[in-house]
Amino acid sequence: MSSGNKHPYPLLITMGAIVGLAAVSFLKPVVSAGNYTLRPLDIFADLRTPAPVTETVADAALLAVADTARGTDSLHKAPLPPRDYLTYPGILDYGYTTGAPGAGMHHFVEALRQLRTGSRKKVRIAYFGDSMIEGDLITQDLRDSLQAYFGGEGVGFVPATSVVSGFRTTITHSFSPNWTDYHFKNSPPAGVELGISGHAFIPAPESWVRFQPVKRQRLDEFGEVSLLYGKGAGQVKINDQPAKLQGNGNLNAYSFLTDSATRSLTFKFAGEQKVPLYGVCFESGNGIFLDNFSFRGISGIELGKLSSDMWKQVQSVRPYDLIVLHYGANVLFMPENTRFDWYERPMEKVVDSLRRYFPQSSFLIVGTADKSYRKNGKYVTAPGVKALLKVQHQFAEENGMAYWNLYSAMGGDGAMARWVEGEQALANKDYTHFNFRGASKVGALLYKAIMDEFRQEAM
Repeated sequence: MSSGNKHPYPLLITMGAIVGLAAVSFLKPVVSAGNYTLRPLDIFADLRTPAPVTETVADAALLAVADTARGTDSLHKAPLPPRDYLTYPGILDYGYTTGAPGAGMHHFVEALRQLRTGSRKKVRIAYFGDSMIEGDLITQDLRDSLQAYFGGEGVGFVPATSVVSGFRTTITHSFSPNWTDYHFKNSPPAGVELGISGHAFIPAPESWVRFQPVKRQRLDEFGEVSLLYGKGAGQVKINDQPAKLQGNGNLNAYSFLTDSATRSLTFKFAGEQKVPLYGVCFESGNGIFLDNFSFRGISGIELGKLSSDMWKQVQSVRPYDLIVLHYGANVLFMPENTRFDWYERPMEKVVDSLRRYFPQSSFLIVGTADKSYRKNGKYVTAPGVKALLKVQHQFAEENGMAYWNLYSAMGGDGAMARWVEGEQALANKDYTHFNFRGASKVGALLYKAIMDEFRQEAM
């Protein structure tokens, strides 16, 4: 008995149909019926490699007109699609749409590119903030990650004295108790100019300050050292070696090199002449360097107290490629308040002035972190948080700066309560400040946001 149908006709019919369709595909006859023309048949279309698209002269002209209409910055980076500043966790760069070319991230990213290719030696960041960054919190992790990728060693700027020197882990810092500290919250006498950190330190006879490197990668030895001081003349001994300070500007630097055997640096001052001291900077010959300018209890509007001459000389003595403004905790002292006129107007003046003082620097506004308060028996996000974020975003958008929403990056509504009450706490019981683990995580989040911008522009 037969096990199946072995008639040859179905196979022959199928093969004949394939040959016929192949012939039609190669010949591509034009078939019309009335007012309709049938599309040519091509059974091999899915197997063909698409032919390259040839741009016509007309197409090129249209593209050129479109680029001209968008402005020259479109040659570097196309405008981003609309994104909600309250929920987007990355950096929103308004430097390509509403600001000067340097105000957004472009100048900084270009500086990083040049550093990577060896066409420049140093890139610097000035990171201004309140108690959220004191003790080098957040900034130490951001600095370490950036230096691991782009090169560089050294902790950057350290003030002459500090109320948080005891828990800063990126340098060992001690000093005599006989310094006079003028700052944002007291009244410096005439002739004493506050420095970029908001402080001016006046030594008494035999005042001293000592720095030692710590046993951490990229922080375990000193290289290039710069003592920053104000106008005037005086004497200092550096590890008992005398040096003369003679400063004609509002900001001056006495710089020198150390060798790898130097395990500490002690600066001793005679104190006969009242030369204001600002701090000491630690760097290597190449790489990226981040200066932490923390000041407890301020909102950022205090930066307006620094003179225009001081700001201008900062950029000549110690130029910065990126300036970060990270404030908010002290603006939210009344959690249910949503009106910030007292803060918005003076801070807008500060931001506008900094744009004029640093026309080629990039600026990044860091939106406030989440802040919780107790209501109806549980901790919830303060109503003022979103209202403040709107104001800070407006600073960035109207001045063509970049904006990073820390509130969104850490998880949005209710994030601070989760960070405090989680199995491994990332913030303190004040529901405002990060602990070391939380600060490290924030530093990692900001590093990722910056690297996303760097890689996007590199494409």
